[in-house]
Amino acid sequence: MRPVHFISGLPRSGSTLLAALLRQNPRFHAHMSSPLAGMVDAMLGEMSDRNQYSAFITDEQRRRVLRGLVASYYGGEYTAEVIFDTSRTWCAKLPVLSELYPDFKIIACVRQVPWIIDSLERAVQKNPLRPSFMFNFQTSGTIYHRVEGFATGEGILGYSYNALKDAFFGEHAQHLMLLQYETLVREPAAAMAAVYDFIGAPRFQHDFDHVQFDASEFDERTGMPGLHAVGSKVAARERATVLPPDLFRRFENDAFWRHASSNPRGVRVV
Repeated sequence: MRPVHFISGLPRSGSTLLAALLRQNPRFHAHMSSPLAGMVDAMLGEMSDRNQYSAFITDEQRRRVLRGLVASYYGGEYTAEVIFDTSRTWCAKLPVLSELYPDFKIIACVRQVPWIIDSLERAVQKNPLRPSFMFNFQTSGTIYHRVEGFATGEGILGYSYNALKDAFFGEHAQHLMLLQYETLVREPAAAMAAVYDFIGAPRFQHDFDHVQFDASEFDERTGMPGLHAVGSKVAARERATVLPPDLFRRFENDAFWRHASSNPRGVRVV
């Protein structure tokens, strides 16, 4: 069975950049978020007790079906030796993944929360004539309304933040590594070395000056051109925030992973 690992974590925190770098290694397949996590959720639901025939489904059959789903999705044209699947949902699925792949790893991309919100808001402001899928294509509201939408439990940030805490403090945390966006863009060689060490794979010489990734067709369909654009050179880019000062301050202390006392499971933070 080919190794299957997972990329998850917070939005606007480098998961697309990480996938673009991993793709440079011919042994690896990685991409932006896939539908696979949603398909796993759907199959779990269909095999649950809401199905009147679930009495005929054993847990071992459930494992085979779900492993078969992943294998079929990444069959055929996917010939890479190692698969990385990306979804913010995976951080909420560590108990399920531990049943399917005892040696799986999750790399969760994280970033200082005010700058995630800044990046989300920038993406909205960059396309003022294209209402965003992040707000169900609604056109009214202020930056304060938008940030509230991001941060709710079902919002693009709130859900992934809660899922990250679920994984970080849960009993399967040994499968988890947190990769900080700030490290990835400032020290990409050290960041990628840590990823290879975490998954137990031989290191690869990445080209941090010529990174290629194109998801323009997907971004156009969501009404947010450029959402997954990746710069050709990995570099930290300093900028002023577009957030009002009170909104920026509201989220300044939310990076729980930066405090050693808040890491009881000893999760590796790079």
